[in-house]
Amino acid sequence: MRAAVLGSPIGHSLSPYLHRAAYRAMGLDGWSYEAFECDEARLPGLLAELAPVRGGEPGGGDAWAGLSLTMPLKRAVLPLLDTVSDVAVEVGGANTVVFRDGLRHGDNTDVHGIKRALAEAGVPAPGSATVLGGGATAASTLAALRDLGLFQATLLVRDPARAGGTAQVAERLGVSLAVETFDKLEAATRVDLVVSTLPGGAADAFADRLARVPALFDVVYAPWPTRVAAAVEEAGGTVVGGFAMLLHQAVRQVELMTGRTDVPVEAMRAAGEAELLRRS
Repeated sequence: MRAAVLGSPIGHSLSPYLHRAAYRAMGLDGWSYEAFECDEARLPGLLAELAPVRGGEPGGGDAWAGLSLTMPLKRAVLPLLDTVSDVAVEVGGANTVVFRDGLRHGDNTDVHGIKRALAEAGVPAPGSATVLGGGATAASTLAALRDLGLFQATLLVRDPARAGGTAQVAERLGVSLAVETFDKLEAATRVDLVVSTLPGGAADAFADRLARVPALFDVVYAPWPTRVAAAVEEAGGTVVGGFAMLLHQAVRQVELMTGRTDVPVEAMRAAGEAELLRRS
């Protein structure tokens, strides 16, 4: 059986290390997991090559179990799927494709990853939260917060005009969303939880002003700790890093692709941490 992660750029992906570690620990000797460079323009053709039952690279004949998708493919893949899970419909993006019964089934495991990462760090269900950034991960964050019982949140973005898609996600989720710009940072971060979905380095300028938040979830996983994560931790707050989210969404992907629930979380964690250490 074959599986792979698609995206662009893809060279930095930790997914092969996580999934391969799972296959080894589960005794899935015939399984492989690769990384393919793929942008939105190439996605339809590549999916056509990876037939649901058999296919792959030229000359390949192994069966395909599924695909992991990273940016910029999570939204682009939706019209190319036969079925889409409720959560993927709600957040407007799928990061997982499972080939089953001759069909392409789309799902979103990012929401699961966020919830598991928070629970693992001992962060209770927040009574208030602010999300920094308005992209696909912000949308998944709103779904996770909704599942934890929070039906209102603040979204801080540089340009509210570009947050329309995330606002639509909030409406589908039944979450009341206040969209503000970063000049409202001081007031908007007097909350139980701040989630930064900004890319690496983008939140550094806010580190001093975010230092006193009770809990921070920063989706960046390398380099770690980020400046803002270090500031919150030094001030005594709880910090959750992006690696935990990446790990647990991958665990769920392995479950979906293999049909098994005995997924070795710690073996995957060790493999991911080892690779991050090697890169540092």
